Amino acid sequence: MPVLPAGNRTLIMGIVNVTPDSFSDGGDYYDAKKAVLRAREMVEEGADIIDFGANSTRPGSVAVSESEELSRLAPVFEELGKNADILISVDTFYTGVAAFCLEKGTKIINDVSGTFNKDTAALCKQNGAALVVTHNPENAAAEVSYPDGVTADIRRFFLDCIEKAAALNFPLENLILDPGIGFSKSREDDIEVLRNMQWLKMRPCPLLCGVSRKRVTAFDGNSPKERDYSTCAANTAAISGGADIIRVHNVQAAKGVCAVADKIYRNR
Repeated sequence: MPVLPAGNRTLIMGIVNVTPDSFSDGGDYYDAKKAVLRAREMVEEGADIIDFGANSTRPGSVAVSESEELSRLAPVFEELGKNADILISVDTFYTGVAAFCLEKGTKIINDVSGTFNKDTAALCKQNGAALVVTHNPENAAAEVSYPDGVTADIRRFFLDCIEKAAALNFPLENLILDPGIGFSKSREDDIEVLRNMQWLKMRPCPLLCGVSRKRVTAFDGNSPKERDYSTCAANTAAISGGADIIRVHNVQAAKGVCAVADKIYRNR
């Protein structure tokens, strides 16, 4: 059964980082009560999904251990309780963390490791949850050269993930494909991805775009929190190419983007 809400519209995934060092909002929601309060605010603002992350994936960051990630997330789930009105996603590449979160009612595991983790996929299938797979060949440790172009490389990765998911009888409508903007890519690569999103659309798999406040949206030396308007431009481009989900920090701005872009691009 599909995890994502039905309907011909772009879904909004709100970002809540339970970290001290994320590139945009590090430390803002490190406290579990603040994190859950922000999640509920985002739902009121129009978010369809809340994506909790407890391990910074900004370029140059050092991953925390599985036990440390669990210690950051556990209080969040205690604070959430049985809150059925929030569709929860957790950003993790640890299978143990995924298992814990799925037991607590998480419906999406957002894995940015750049691999198709068969153990995590099996857990998601068992729990009726969705899995996000992200193109990230060097785990954001370095920019990568793509001799055939970044779009072709992402397509190959997506097709390989689809093949592996099919071999596990994993429902493809619950395999969410993320081209990994900002992960192991130059700014020029990121622009190419946004320009070519239509070539990355592989039905029935939903397509996710996470470009919010990233380097590709920067201009005039502005800080991440000053990039919400330019993020709107990038998200409009993504929706025009067929993105089904946009992952954002500013839900109110994203709601306006989706309302207008969907009228232009989804109903033609």
